[in-house]
Amino acid sequence: MGRGSGFGKTILFGEHFVVHGVPGIASAVDSAAEAEVKKSQKGINVTDERSGAKGYAEKKKLQQLESIERMLAAMSMDPKKVAIDIWLGGNLPGFSGLGASAASSVAIARAIAEEFNIDLPDERINDIAYEAEKAYAGNPSGIDNTAATFGGLIWFKKNMGGGSNTIEQLSIREPVEIVIGNTGIVANTKAMVAGVAERKKQNPEKYDAIFGQAEKLAHEGRKALEEFDLRKVGELMNENHRLLQEIEVSCKELDYLVDLAREQGAFGAKMTGGGGGGCMLALTPGKDLQEKVASAMEDEGFKVLRTKIGIQKG
Repeated sequence: MGRGSGFGKTILFGEHFVVHGVPGIASAVDSAAEAEVKKSQKGINVTDERSGAKGYAEKKKLQQLESIERMLAAMSMDPKKVAIDIWLGGNLPGFSGLGASAASSVAIARAIAEEFNIDLPDERINDIAYEAEKAYAGNPSGIDNTAATFGGLIWFKKNMGGGSNTIEQLSIREPVEIVIGNTGIVANTKAMVAGVAERKKQNPEKYDAIFGQAEKLAHEGRKALEEFDLRKVGELMNENHRLLQEIEVSCKELDYLVDLAREQGAFGAKMTGGGGGGCMLALTPGKDLQEKVASAMEDEGFKVLRTKIGIQKG
């Protein structure tokens, strides 16, 4: 039996903007998807026992099967001739916006490689997971699978010319507590990405200005993280959320949770991931603040994840 794991992630700066070549910053979180793979008699069979938003596994089922077929093809295996049983679990909930699909893709790729005795370095696992992500996101930036593979804090810039992406490991003084709040709405990342691209095409002047602001914000966010100025990081996260509202990828449930977190004392809060539902992120250094913000969300009936950013692989 082959086993593998992949980190969940949250994006601190740059979701949607990274798809168009603007730098972004992602962080692995202290939660992961786990996969087990064993050869079977017929077909590709998936048992998904991850907890998460109601209906997540069902709504993503066709995309999941396509992602596994893409993964096998990228590993030079014929999906029609491979028969495997896949089990998915771990402590990363299946919330939209946590990179759950990328985490599971990395975990499955590692488990397949182990089961079939294929020696793959992390760089190849990352490439394979990127191919798998196309089933979920259409035109993925690559940031989710990179964080899922390598962990830590990542500066990411997509090469729009088709060459290698810029991937740089960043470091912060110590892991920091955060709260992920889940709207309960299963987001369609592919549709959200396509929507931004269409609106950008229709209104290039407005969107170019917003994208310029997003790039400036990413550089300021990097500086604040490296200096461990968490108050500044929070302020910049708030500004990033405003830009995401301007490109029409937030929703009233996300905005409600963002406002609630700020009211409870979070240093900053923003949506994270594709938007249109899914999750938001609150920066809550220290266990006490984390618990205060998380409890306030739970009191309103929302599911939350208490975790940390800046978690390193191994």
